[in-house]
Amino acid sequence: MTDNQKLRSYGLYKQVTIGDVNTDRPGMFSMVERAKWDAWKECEGMETEAAEAAYLELVEEISPG
Repeated sequence: MTDNQKLRSYGLYKQVTIGDVNTDRPGMFSMVERAKWDAWKECEGMETEAAEAAYLELVEEISPG
């Protein structure tokens, strides 16, 4: 699983479970947290069902076999 796939799955998961971003963007010295926040922000506005479908599609794509 690539870093981009991990971030995409994180963003989609947060969109499904919480919805749109509801926190401030982390500071520039919190690089990991900032990347995760950015991935979630990219999913902003997605309906829960659409985010869930995209998440499942991503999981199927990266699953071995």
